[in-house]
Amino acid sequence: MLEPRRLQQAADHVPDNLGANLFHADPGFDAILPLYLPADLMAHLRPHLERLGAMAGGRYDELAGVADRNPPTLSHRTRTGRDLQRIDKHPAFVELERAAYSEYGLAALSHRGGVLGWPDPMPPAAKYALTYLFVQAEFGLCCPVSMTDSLARTLRKFGEPDLVARHLPALTSLDFDALSQGAMFMTEQGAGSDVGATATRAWQDADGQWHLEGDKWFCSNPDAGLAMVLARPEGGQPGTKGLTLFLLPRLLEDGSPNHYRILRLKDKLGTRSMASGEIRLEGAVAYPVGDLGRGFLQMTDMINNSRLSNGVRAAGLMRRALTEALFIARNREAFGKRLVELPLMQRQLAKIMVWTEQARSVAFQTAAALQRADAGDEESRRLLRVLTPLLKFRACRDARKVTGDAMEVRGGCGYIEEWSDARLLRDAHLGSIWEGTSNIVALDVIRSIRREDSLSALDRQMDRQLQQAALPAALDARFRHARERVSALAAAACAHENESLTRQAASALYHLFSATTMASEARRADGAGAGRRLLLAQLVLRHRVLPRDPLAVVDDSADWLPKLLSEAPIAFEQVPVLLSAAELP
Repeated sequence: MLEPRRLQQAADHVPDNLGANLFHADPGFDAILPLYLPADLMAHLRPHLERLGAMAGGRYDELAGVADRNPPTLSHRTRTGRDLQRIDKHPAFVELERAAYSEYGLAALSHRGGVLGWPDPMPPAAKYALTYLFVQAEFGLCCPVSMTDSLARTLRKFGEPDLVARHLPALTSLDFDALSQGAMFMTEQGAGSDVGATATRAWQDADGQWHLEGDKWFCSNPDAGLAMVLARPEGGQPGTKGLTLFLLPRLLEDGSPNHYRILRLKDKLGTRSMASGEIRLEGAVAYPVGDLGRGFLQMTDMINNSRLSNGVRAAGLMRRALTEALFIARNREAFGKRLVELPLMQRQLAKIMVWTEQARSVAFQTAAALQRADAGDEESRRLLRVLTPLLKFRACRDARKVTGDAMEVRGGCGYIEEWSDARLLRDAHLGSIWEGTSNIVALDVIRSIRREDSLSALDRQMDRQLQQAALPAALDARFRHARERVSALAAAACAHENESLTRQAASALYHLFSATTMASEARRADGAGAGRRLLLAQLVLRHRVLPRDPLAVVDDSADWLPKLLSEAPIAFEQVPVLLSAAELP
């Protein structure tokens, strides 16, 4: 007997996935998490992940839709005429804030114990697992959450002990009313990606207090309690070498507003729920973080942490888009069949799935490298240095395509703002701009190889992954041959300083690394679902790495494609070898 909601769906012919548990709807997520989390922490977190999955597919999703339709507003004066700026947020957004900061402690759990009942700070993989689910409901809020987390990290790493002691407790508070949210004010009209052209000026008064003057053009979370700001002290060198990193409080020690104004809020394509504005610094009080003149290097730590978060968010957006597309395809009928049974739809869904799974695997590999690097492992530091921009570059670009293709599965309804598709598509376009555009981040991949020998670390990691995968000899040979060619391409992009190869090389590195990662995950994962990851790994190699004849007549999808799209378990030994010898370059 059909449940009432299913009966209503049958009558309306429009399947509605509202109320689905997004954790349970994603069996591959639960399958790989034990590879990246200690067993005791995984057991502790699973009930929280299940609850968050239910909220993300229900209550939080509804709140996100309301917040998106009711963006924040800026008031410059009180009703009594007092000059006091205030950003008014819709109650739906505030409820989401309380959930993210207080209930799940997404900005705090890397820095303190006590979040979700766990006594110690959690590893990056735990934070990103929770974020990955949360962002499937609400993307915009995850920017302030990430900046708060990243600001706390950078402050702890470079700040003077008294500055850290004064501000870290509020940044990591689970009490929403005592919390200081974080922000990063860096972009200027005349600078943009060219950070060395920063014009904001820093000067000291007679008492040695630092002050800032200048305009910051794009400032998300502009009413945050604390912001990191780049400025050039008087007499500082030109370019990035003359910049210093400052901590900017919203309120002075006496409780009065600091000397800067929010000029206006941005009217944005996406992330409408979250305020972004323009800031004018008018002698604002600020505190240097780290050594004078080394601000760009210190800010890079915060940017890279945000880039990793950005990649995780892109992976989450893709997964939500895939979940919706699979639900529609499995429950909507056309031409006498379910959509998921139609050959062209199967190929479209498989493409969405492959790109989505790539991003998730690379995100958790990067999180694992971050944990080891923070523990002092130099090899992991070099690996992290290249994985972070690779993830930011490729996953954020793929999210734009995936969310668009998934919208198409729902058809005309997907274009309507009543559904999640349009919001996912709008939000996805920001990922390629935040913390560096695609060109800038791809160039950073090459910079990491050229300056820090990160390609050798990446090669060694891929070699370890192929050893773990223990693939059949012929398939292993194809992976290793592809690795040789990709490494040669990356080396050529560096050696000849040929920028025209940069994006090609970065994409190839990302695709191959994601394929070796999934092959390794397939062998290490427990249960009969491991084979799905080997199938996905082959599809990445076949469709995103190796050359193919676009005019060749090839159709070998009849057996494995329905199994892949069902997300049902597939044993490792049951996976066919899709790559033929003829497909070798």
